[in-house]
Amino acid sequence: MRNSPITFTIHSFLTGIMITCLLGCSGDQPPKDPLDQVLSSEDPRIRKVMENPEPYEVQIRYTQIDRKGDSLVFRDFDYQVDKEEYFYPASTVKFPIAVLAMEKVNRSSNLDLNTRFYVEGDTLETTFGKEIIKIFAVSDNAANNRLLEFLGQDAINEAFRKKNIGPARISHRLSVPDADEVTTKPLVVYLNDSTTTVLPRTFNTPPKPLELKGVTKGKGFYEEDTLMEMPFDFSLKNYYPIDTQHEVLKRVIFPEAYPQVEQFHLSRSQRTFLLDAMKILPRQAGYDPVEYYDSYGKFFLFGDTQKPMPEHIKIYNKVGYAYGTLTDCAYVRDEQNGVEFLITATILVNEDQIFNDNEYEYDETGIPFLAALGEGLYQIELNRKR
Repeated sequence: MRNSPITFTIHSFLTGIMITCLLGCSGDQPPKDPLDQVLSSEDPRIRKVMENPEPYEVQIRYTQIDRKGDSLVFRDFDYQVDKEEYFYPASTVKFPIAVLAMEKVNRSSNLDLNTRFYVEGDTLETTFGKEIIKIFAVSDNAANNRLLEFLGQDAINEAFRKKNIGPARISHRLSVPDADEVTTKPLVVYLNDSTTTVLPRTFNTPPKPLELKGVTKGKGFYEEDTLMEMPFDFSLKNYYPIDTQHEVLKRVIFPEAYPQVEQFHLSRSQRTFLLDAMKILPRQAGYDPVEYYDSYGKFFLFGDTQKPMPEHIKIYNKVGYAYGTLTDCAYVRDEQNGVEFLITATILVNEDQIFNDNEYEYDETGIPFLAALGEGLYQIELNRKR
């Protein structure tokens, strides 16, 4: 993922932002949009992108949260958010797949998170709970694919519609040869130590090409070892735009803000399990802390450092990165200072405009930008009057 450590500091540019914009604006002028404040800062990680933002295709939604008694007040701020402007969502699709798998488990009297199962033809016997932990701790592709076999693409896409979450289309698995296969594989489920049952395969609707802006990108791509000198076509890929990602996150973190029909129907213990999984650090899940350092799957605030994250800051999130696109969808909570906010952002870093060449500026540009974005908004929240 990222090989070279980058030192984490809260940069001095924020001091100027705080003084001029956060400790009170003069006169009757309204306070500046917080995204404008951060994106116009002099932090070199921000400036590198914002001096010429067009090729980076940045989209951001940031939500301020105010609690007034038992009520929640949300205020959204957007930068270039457009559900008609395509970006490849990569592993962020694992978040709704994990939640919907839990919801399906909840509907069954024979299943729970500890139920053992294996996918027909797979050598691994596992549980639903273990696969969900893998998804959030280290973004395991195989874990996601097993849950997709359990759900089926049509059921996933229908859930987005029924819950009024927003546009989305899950059409394929991740990083396997049969990624586009529309027929799922049967699951063999253990009802007890000696009795199994088979959950049959499902037959799903073949995807139609997406009709969106930016669905073809770049000037070339590699197909195996051959350079194809034409734009890369994403039209049959997964589609999961910023506003839909943000709505999934809000329904998980703040279910009470939505009517019952639009919520995810999880038991109390399931939701607790999910929230714990979303904030878990790899070492807490038993992974090697050198290879899987704390911020391995946490781009905002800490993405460009391999140092341990402070214990009082919890980030409930899901990241994705592939084809030069980095995305993070997160609820950030500082339990010590009473700070909380939602942030979803994506950035494309592919200077040579060639896809599948494994030449992307993740470490140099993308992750530092998202880390700085998170830092800037966190500092604004620390000083914001509520």
